[in-house]
Amino acid sequence: MDTHSPVHDRAPLLTTPTRRLVLGSVAGGAVAALTAASASTASAATAATASPAVATTRIPLPNGIRPEGITSGPGNTYYVGSLADGRIVTGDVRTGAQRTLLAGAVGRSLRGLFHDDRTGFVWAVGNVGEVAHVWAVNGNNGKVVSDTVIPGGVFLNDLVVTRNRVWVTDSNVDRLVAVPIGRRGYPTRGDLVVLPLRGGWPAGDGTALNANGIRELPDHSLVLNNSRVGGLWQVNRYTGAAREIPVTGGPGIVSGDGLERSGSLLYNVRGTGGSTVAALRLRHSRGCWTAAWIGELSDPGLDVPSTATVIGRHLYAVNARFGTPTPDTAEYWISRLPLR
Repeated sequence: MDTHSPVHDRAPLLTTPTRRLVLGSVAGGAVAALTAASASTASAATAATASPAVATTRIPLPNGIRPEGITSGPGNTYYVGSLADGRIVTGDVRTGAQRTLLAGAVGRSLRGLFHDDRTGFVWAVGNVGEVAHVWAVNGNNGKVVSDTVIPGGVFLNDLVVTRNRVWVTDSNVDRLVAVPIGRRGYPTRGDLVVLPLRGGWPAGDGTALNANGIRELPDHSLVLNNSRVGGLWQVNRYTGAAREIPVTGGPGIVSGDGLERSGSLLYNVRGTGGSTVAALRLRHSRGCWTAAWIGELSDPGLDVPSTATVIGRHLYAVNARFGTPTPDTAEYWISRLPLR
């Protein structure tokens, strides 16, 4: 149980109303297009050729999708978001069935995704043009449940859903932004929380990617990685104070994209650069966290993975293939890695 006082009493707020709960049509050109695209999901949904009901090491994605974020739940269901057009595809890792959940829209780009088991919503962060958004999408029918514009947002990258907040990293701005939700996980009207990163956090100059992956730790603090300087960082979600998490027994964390936590295990995608996933075990003592190396998860099929999600006894990493010469027509896939 979280025994701290409410966030509203202890963190700076954006008081300008920026939230819109999507109950019917949505005003505004780009956002209206988003809702219209959602309404056409049923006609846009397509099922891929089903493969045998056995988990494969490589799950194909639509050509040209340019994937970045992946999340999962319930069961064997996964969701992948598109940098190219902001669509979300969903499928089953065992049957191979796949369909479009949220149709693409011109100008929309999605990065991090996170499935909330309480509601079945897939939360997504990204942009429509230059405007930063956080969306909640119904994981069954693709309807857009809420759309939050983040004032001053530059490069919203990853997110984690906690009991009453959706915490988001902005990789070009040394701050976190939190969207309020009710205790049952449903969007609620309220002010955004803007939390500047302080303490030991290595501040950037606004050009390179800093804070990237984010997850919640068992004591309700947050863990971030830093794409520019590496390392893992424990962040107090009430003060923004950050301290580096010592990493022992391995080469150290020198970069990083997505983070995924399963119990005491933390997976850092490209934590050592290249196409591997660093696997670490977390330990807690006197309010501080440490991490010990377990090893690296690798596979010949990995090609610049960006994020990963745990399903059963495996980690599923989506391959963003950054740097491929023909991203809009290239092949993309998810790689299945055995957990350590």
